[in-house]
Amino acid sequence: MAAEQPSSANEYILHHLTFLQNKEPSGIVDFSVIHWDSVFFSVALAILFGGSFYLAARKATTGVPTKFQNFVELIVEFIDNQVKDTFHGTNKLLAPLALTIFCWVFLFNAMDVLPVDLLPAIAHRAGFEHLKVVPSTDLNVTFALSLSVFVLIIYYSIKMKGLGGFLAEFTLQPFSAKNPVVKVLLIPANLILEIVPFIARPISLSLRLYGNLFAGEMIFLLLAVLTLQGMEQLGSAGGWGLLVAQFVLALLWAVFHLLVITLQAFIFMVLTVVYLAMAHEHH
Repeated sequence: MAAEQPSSANEYILHHLTFLQNKEPSGIVDFSVIHWDSVFFSVALAILFGGSFYLAARKATTGVPTKFQNFVELIVEFIDNQVKDTFHGTNKLLAPLALTIFCWVFLFNAMDVLPVDLLPAIAHRAGFEHLKVVPSTDLNVTFALSLSVFVLIIYYSIKMKGLGGFLAEFTLQPFSAKNPVVKVLLIPANLILEIVPFIARPISLSLRLYGNLFAGEMIFLLLAVLTLQGMEQLGSAGGWGLLVAQFVLALLWAVFHLLVITLQAFIFMVLTVVYLAMAHEHH
């Protein structure tokens, strides 16, 4: 059965920041630990995205379209235009990949707009002690997404340029020389300068998404603490003031956060397209 609900503000925040996991990690990195809530919501949102777009495609008509068909077509056209503006080659995977990343990450982020106690309270009644509902506040999820993109970057770099061309990008630039001996001597310096930003791509992709959504989640939790404090002081004017302040601030932050979650999904998608476009370029 689930444990008792936390009483203090500190316990409340820590409780909401704890994952539903199979075991406690034995160190900083423990690959045997599974965050079941992140897995569940990631898969559920993937089914929601894939299923809704599949139904829209099945029921698409050349006559008067439904509002949902218009909405889906608008998103597809928007993503397709973004890909065409950035990538000028031929790749049948890129546009569907960009569409999947944008919609999936947006759904991840949109979970942050739900009331912070809604789904955790339902899970508590079902016997689960913890539940984090925003997959993009789990660094494992964001890093897994960025690593998938990173693997595709390496794959297309080798496919388009060959293994020799791929390695040449790390060893023959930015410093080069006509003398073969000097060129060889410059390889270590070039390798250090080029490999660092290359490896930084998946790290920056994951940390940018994780950091922005985690900060947004923290603000929602801090605003929710005002409600806890207000409930404890309902007999006074200060208690009602805290409740009103919490409602107004939460509403304003939710409206602003809608822009943040959309922007973060867009940035992740655009950077993916840019990196894969670079993988196709010969220079």
